[in-house]
Amino acid sequence: MDHQLEQVITTKEELRKKTIHAILEQFDGHLMKLSKSSRKKKYDKMRMDPYSFFRGSAYLFFFDVTDLPFAFHTADDKPTWIMGDMHADNFSGFQNEDHQIVFDVDDFDEGYLGSYLYDVLRMTTSIRLMTSSHGWTEEEQDDFVHKYLKTYVKQLESFHNGEENPVDLSFTAENTKGPIRKTLKKLEKRKQTHELDKQTIVDHDSIRSFDIGKEKLSSVSKQERNDLRNAWGDYIASLDPDARQEDSFYEIKDVVKKKGSGIGSTGLERYYILIDGHDSDQHHDDIILEAKEARTPIPAYFFTYDEQFWQDNKHQGRRVAHTQRAMHHKADPYLGYFSFNGRDFYVRERSPFSKELKDKHWEDYKDVKRTVKTMAKISAKVHARADQDIEEGVMSYHSEEAILESIGKDKKLFRHQLNVWSRYYQSVVEQDFELFKQWLVEQEYFKS
Repeated sequence: MDHQLEQVITTKEELRKKTIHAILEQFDGHLMKLSKSSRKKKYDKMRMDPYSFFRGSAYLFFFDVTDLPFAFHTADDKPTWIMGDMHADNFSGFQNEDHQIVFDVDDFDEGYLGSYLYDVLRMTTSIRLMTSSHGWTEEEQDDFVHKYLKTYVKQLESFHNGEENPVDLSFTAENTKGPIRKTLKKLEKRKQTHELDKQTIVDHDSIRSFDIGKEKLSSVSKQERNDLRNAWGDYIASLDPDARQEDSFYEIKDVVKKKGSGIGSTGLERYYILIDGHDSDQHHDDIILEAKEARTPIPAYFFTYDEQFWQDNKHQGRRVAHTQRAMHHKADPYLGYFSFNGRDFYVRERSPFSKELKDKHWEDYKDVKRTVKTMAKISAKVHARADQDIEEGVMSYHSEEAILESIGKDKKLFRHQLNVWSRYYQSVVEQDFELFKQWLVEQEYFKS
């Protein structure tokens, strides 16, 4: 290689590696305060493949894209409730409040107000990375992204024209096809006691408790248990008054710490809490709740500061719960929040009916197209669903109208620009992934 050309390439790589280093140190080190061992666990997951790296480095994504000019952003005064971390693995099957098995988005930790486009940009990049990992060509990836974008806009138009209502629309085994339908049908056959059988044991006195012999469950100290019990009243008070039961319903029977988590959640405290469920001696009434630590959402570090938003969302657990209520037409009746040991938490049911798509579901061309189309409809639904907050005074406009106005009449140009951009950013992620692996060796997290 020519010496000058080598210098050019090396210089670009070194500058980008310094950026990656600065971002990782700021977020995982300074802000998250992850220990060396926690960072090693997180980075071990991230070094699996480019898609895993992308999932674990949302802060790098927002650092890269928030200052780029895009023609299709909504106006600054018309933001949308966004997931903040929309990608293909944040969709799954689960049971809603009406005991209906549905397919929908399932992660609201980074929920925030901002342009819908950040969700769409992140989602289209994830589609490329996911399908690339399964061997699909660039042309086929183009087609998948094109299908996602076309369906997303078409669904927004359906809401705008009054043909469908984002509050009523749900995706079940009756109106889906392919892998999503198969996943939902399997969930319908699952027993109500599935999660209890998986996570707990019953002793000879018929008393149920968590099975700390499980690899990812660990006991908590007496002090920690007492501190959590003392804060539990705040959780009960945060519940939807229309869905709240008597206080005895939420009596804590056992608590364990949950080890292991998603890539981006490494280092966050997480507890499984067994509650009585009913005033009954029958142990099958027990319910498992999950309390997960919530911190400042990643988009907040890069978006324009919104004083009103932060006045309304000082408690990070409340913000996550608010995001879920804004996006789901049927809220979890156990959804609430509390603070404990100086940290904010949100609580939701650890549902026995929860199932993600499997890797094999991304291997058939027709199945992938069906899947991305449904995910596009859900993306449009959760964005349009947010305008239900108009009556609560959070928004004074309909989200789908603001989004469609920003896209304008040239929908073909919209699809073309985002397809070209997602193809470009996929290459950025793939190059960053290689630099990241080099950085891990240099920082002595792993050996070469």
